[in-house]
Amino acid sequence: MRVGVVVNPTAGKGRGASALPEITDALALAAHQQVNLSANNYADALANAKRAISGGKIDALLVAGGDGMAHLGVNACAESDVPLGLIPRGTGNDSARALGIPLGETSIQHVIDHLEKPRRVDAMNVRSSTGQFFSFGTVSAGFDALVNQRANGWSFPKGASRYPIAMLAELANFKPISYQVQVDGEKREFKAMLCAVANASSYGGGMLIAPEAKVDDGLLDLFVVHEISRPELIRIFPKVYTGRHVSHPAVEFVRAKSFHIEAHQMPVFADGEATGHSPLSVTVRPGALVVAA
Repeated sequence: MRVGVVVNPTAGKGRGASALPEITDALALAAHQQVNLSANNYADALANAKRAISGGKIDALLVAGGDGMAHLGVNACAESDVPLGLIPRGTGNDSARALGIPLGETSIQHVIDHLEKPRRVDAMNVRSSTGQFFSFGTVSAGFDALVNQRANGWSFPKGASRYPIAMLAELANFKPISYQVQVDGEKREFKAMLCAVANASSYGGGMLIAPEAKVDDGLLDLFVVHEISRPELIRIFPKVYTGRHVSHPAVEFVRAKSFHIEAHQMPVFADGEATGHSPLSVTVRPGALVVAA
């Protein structure tokens, strides 16, 4: 089997780079041929992977890094028969977590063992100001996206500690957002703190925003936190790590196949990656992605 490999060397404080020799050894042991598709930047690596798939040069694709690399892999492999293997070496690793891929040293062997017996899962077809793309885990356009945008603009502090600090900084001037949403074509309007579409149950490094979401049920979950005070938002937010936020009266879930969200050019983040701004359309693509998991 010809296996394309894309590695993000900066993921997880260097854990991405350190995964490459392990991947090389494991592929050789399994008698697979490795095809290096890594590049100096995200766009070139994605282009390499797409060309290899469309040209029939590879039979599977492995990406090593965090959720950003998973996003790259999804956009390369969606609506093809080429299996995608995720080697989690980032900070969040929510996509790998949703697929039951172990986050430790056994992840590489787990993925290689499943290359010839993969499974099909759903993907999200998304359109924002940047155009059309695919996403696997979540797409958000609200308070959480604003926090992500602020944190990504900082060079210090490093790591996950940026996000709680960015959340407090964003709250200083945050006001509820006016949303116009179409749920399978049915119109709704409301004010809310955040609005996210989930295919998988978690994002942000294990925050269980939609505990009941499943990656293979042909449906998406809209997660809404309706208008509340800023102190109440601070009180609720930590509960998403355990899923206990679901019982709060301001929290709503809506399950459907497609959503269209308008929110005055709110930044959009898909799988943790900045992907333009709203308006935002998300439609489920059942079984569009083949994964080695």
